[in-house]
Amino acid sequence: MRVDPTYITNLVGSLDQTQASEQQLSSELSSGASITSLSQNPVGAGENVLLLSQIQQDDSFTASSNLVTGQLQVADSALGSVVTELTQAISLATSANNGTMNSSDVKSVANQISGIVDEVQSLANTSYQGQFIFAGGKTTAAPFSTATATSPPVTSYNGDENVNLLELPNGQKIQLNVPGDQVFLGAGTSSVFGALNALVADYSSGEVNIAQAASDTTALSTALSYVSQQRVTIDSSITQLSAASGAVTTEKTQLTAAQTALMQADLPTISTQLSLAETQQTALEDVIAQLDSTSNSLFSKLQG
Repeated sequence: MRVDPTYITNLVGSLDQTQASEQQLSSELSSGASITSLSQNPVGAGENVLLLSQIQQDDSFTASSNLVTGQLQVADSALGSVVTELTQAISLATSANNGTMNSSDVKSVANQISGIVDEVQSLANTSYQGQFIFAGGKTTAAPFSTATATSPPVTSYNGDENVNLLELPNGQKIQLNVPGDQVFLGAGTSSVFGALNALVADYSSGEVNIAQAASDTTALSTALSYVSQQRVTIDSSITQLSAASGAVTTEKTQLTAAQTALMQADLPTISTQLSLAETQQTALEDVIAQLDSTSNSLFSKLQG
């Protein structure tokens, strides 16, 4: 029996393709991935790279967001405590200004307000993860210090006026800090420390100049309002950041689902295809074996 060499060559080619298909299907079945090499599906592999890149960007933003959200919350809490302290100082000053206190009581008010100065300075020097949050860009050193050698004492700012921003995925930028001089020194009568230190001086002797003390009390009320305005900036940033984080989380969920759908193998279908390929391989090998035995080992010679 003569066998057409072309026919045998075609059988050999079919067997090679079937075996390659089996290897690919086996690989997909064991890994659970539908794309196991770039050459297998260049377009799909490229799409996967883009999806993974975007997911990594979302993860990076989420990590940054968690960090700065903590910082903003600490800043908001500190300013809330400052508002409480200043409210107490105004209450003490108002009591001292009514003219009914004796000298000892007035000095006691001075001491209490002096303690408030210390507490407010401590809050102004609040740090988060080793960074002073009201120092502008100079976050490694406490931004406020008070010199008590003069009367009234003088509180100085050692930070700078840098404002830090975080860019959102949509390009919008969120303000992450308010420099301490802007919050606590303000301008003119909006200086927290200026008004507090002035009140300490007003009451330290036990004698009250009502007009001067009343003016300094009004200045502290103005400073309190100004601090509250700066706190609004922090609260607004927290709100914007929360919304952005929610949007990024939703986007990541969608991207992950798309990446999974792209890469995850359809195991039942692959199992069926693999079974068919194995059956086809067996059939081809049987045909080749029969031809080999009836054609004077022509197939074996071709294989050799």
